[in-house]
Amino acid sequence: MEGLICARINQICPNSLKKNPFGSPVLSPCLARRVSVIHFGTMSNLKSFTRVATSTQPLETTTIGRFDNTLPSKEVLDVWKNASAVCFDVDSTVCVDEGIDELAEFCGAGKAVAEWTARAMGGSVPFEEALAARLSLFKPSLSQVQDFLEKRPPRLSPGIDQLVNNLKLNNKDVYLISGGFRQMINPVASILGIPLENIFANQLLFGDSGEFLGFDVNEPTSRSGGKAVAVQIIRKTHGYKSLVMIGDGATDLEARKPGGADLFVCYGGVQLREAVAANADWLNCNSLSSLLAWRASFGSGRDVVPLLLKITGSLWKRHLQSLHCIAIYSNQSTSKK
Repeated sequence: MEGLICARINQICPNSLKKNPFGSPVLSPCLARRVSVIHFGTMSNLKSFTRVATSTQPLETTTIGRFDNTLPSKEVLDVWKNASAVCFDVDSTVCVDEGIDELAEFCGAGKAVAEWTARAMGGSVPFEEALAARLSLFKPSLSQVQDFLEKRPPRLSPGIDQLVNNLKLNNKDVYLISGGFRQMINPVASILGIPLENIFANQLLFGDSGEFLGFDVNEPTSRSGGKAVAVQIIRKTHGYKSLVMIGDGATDLEARKPGGADLFVCYGGVQLREAVAANADWLNCNSLSSLLAWRASFGSGRDVVPLLLKITGSLWKRHLQSLHCIAIYSNQSTSKK
């Protein structure tokens, strides 16, 4: 997989996994030969990456209209503008796919695994139960994972690269927090220029012959409530005054709790999970780059509507036309359009 990934195999004992301040496993010296953790690092030459930003199907205005949180309040915009860090879910947020579903489909078990994913993301079953059940259905080998990564490059959601670049230019730290696997998320982080140490995700475990052994249960994201724990670790470690979580699933919504995220933005541009969307501080069903318009307008007195129309096109135009008025907030006054 020239230019895509490189793999290093470390032999470890399951009991030799220790936790560092970031909640990631630290390997202690061990002579055990039973378990291997595959670390995927990025190559310096990323030219062979295929940057794929696919278009998602726009939601109908009637669908969006069922929710009353598609237009952010002044308080929400204040947090969004002044956040010190932004954490992103990966599957169906940063990327248009559910990584485990794609891997399962590649290995011949796509339909059964996708059904479990829908239940897990909707919050109807504990995440750890769903994760174990899905992996047990196809038990991917190391060679299958490597073949998948070579043939199925990451497919980014529209606007995510512009959003991440803007956040970094404004000195906002960016993290990826996912119930997916590091082996599949490291390439995504490299495309977006996100440090690998800013990833909280699960780790597939393989044996000496590359056979599937399971996943590292010590990762906080391997269980329900794990993303909240990851956010709390990030916040405590770096002392961020405010932090935003952006995602589509129930596990992302869980991060919005005391000591965790101050704001949860539900991204419904790929999958709209109604129970999650209804409880979000802010629902965005457009290109992720549309969030930039709200950052640019708030506090500057500029009208956000032309910016939104320029960025997101006809979907926002149809949505705005269905409203009697929109309150556009600035730091001085509230005007109606």
